[in-house]
Amino acid sequence: MKVQFLIYFSMSIFLFSPRQADAQEVQSTDEIQKLREQIEQLKNESAAHKQGTSKFLLRGYAHSGLQVTDESFSFIGGAFNPIFIYKQSDRLLFESELEFELEDGNLGIGLEYANMSYLLSKNLTLRAGKFLVPFGIFVPNLHPAWINRFPTAPLGVGHDGIVPSNDIGVELRGGSYLGNLKINYSVYAVNGSQLNDGQEDAEEGGILHHAVFPDNNRGKTIGGRLGFFPFSNSSLELGVSGMYGTVGAKSSKLEDINALHYAFDLSFVKSLPSLSSVLDLKAQYSGTKVDEAAYPDPEDPTNFVTFDNNSSAWFAQVSIRPALIDNKFFRNLEFAARYSTLKTPEGAAWEVDETQIDLGVNYWIDWRTLLKFSYRISSSAEEDHVEPEHDEIAGNAFFVHWALGF
Repeated sequence: MKVQFLIYFSMSIFLFSPRQADAQEVQSTDEIQKLREQIEQLKNESAAHKQGTSKFLLRGYAHSGLQVTDESFSFIGGAFNPIFIYKQSDRLLFESELEFELEDGNLGIGLEYANMSYLLSKNLTLRAGKFLVPFGIFVPNLHPAWINRFPTAPLGVGHDGIVPSNDIGVELRGGSYLGNLKINYSVYAVNGSQLNDGQEDAEEGGILHHAVFPDNNRGKTIGGRLGFFPFSNSSLELGVSGMYGTVGAKSSKLEDINALHYAFDLSFVKSLPSLSSVLDLKAQYSGTKVDEAAYPDPEDPTNFVTFDNNSSAWFAQVSIRPALIDNKFFRNLEFAARYSTLKTPEGAAWEVDETQIDLGVNYWIDWRTLLKFSYRISSSAEEDHVEPEHDEIAGNAFFVHWALGF
């Protein structure tokens, strides 16, 4: 009996021990594979949340120069505009521009814009904060000193013009195709302009002030711009802009007054092989229309006056650069001309009917640094009227301007 038991026991060890070892080895291999997969998953998750994937970029521009008028001969400038760009991820971006400029012997510091952008899709971006209002083309695209072909802005454009510059709000923007037609678009809601009721200074009654914070009413200004590219090479862009909203102060006699801003713009860049040159054409027409209202009479503030509070401004500029010739000096030259006008309401104390012609020769030291030599001819139909907050450089003037982008 003992011998039989030993035989069976020996056969069991022989038959079952190797198979059990194989099973344990297979199980261990599966567990190792699962462990490897878990480690790989943790590594991927760690990489996705890893710090240091953000990026920071410093850009901007600076400019300085000389201006000569009938009344002054002065070096000007020392302006510095740093632009900060922070990319936190492929979808989230922050950008801001500061402005440091000497004004009346003092250092003026301003915040041009500061906003966050989130890429909702490849064709749509959400932006919130203070941004350059996409109204026409000059303010959002041409105002930096090294991009503007002239030392000054055209009439009606700028911080004190009739064209909105920057504002606080939210915006949806992007680009797409409408059939075979390429387009870009922007829709936004901002605080909007504020109407001067003339209570503090009767001579400024009816003026629209831009980029004033906080808002003076509960209403918001809604606006947008639509740009079309008729040609497949995108050499021509045609744009239309508009914005509408309440401008009167809450709980005032003008609280229901609204204003309409509208603009049409054009941008055309074309290579001219026959002239070995590049042609650049820009134009914009802007208008404002404010609801009828009564303002204190500057001559007798106890009385009130009304006028059609409509203003308009437009400019057209052309530049040609022989960039395709072999001579290094001449291919860096650029010849430019600009015509601009500004007309504010007839009968207002701030009535203006002015025209400017700017003629310039620029020399490009490199692709983002240029010297500008410009002469401006200015004429006004209303010599007795001076618009408050108007361009401080009046009359004819000669400029030498050095602008650098970085």
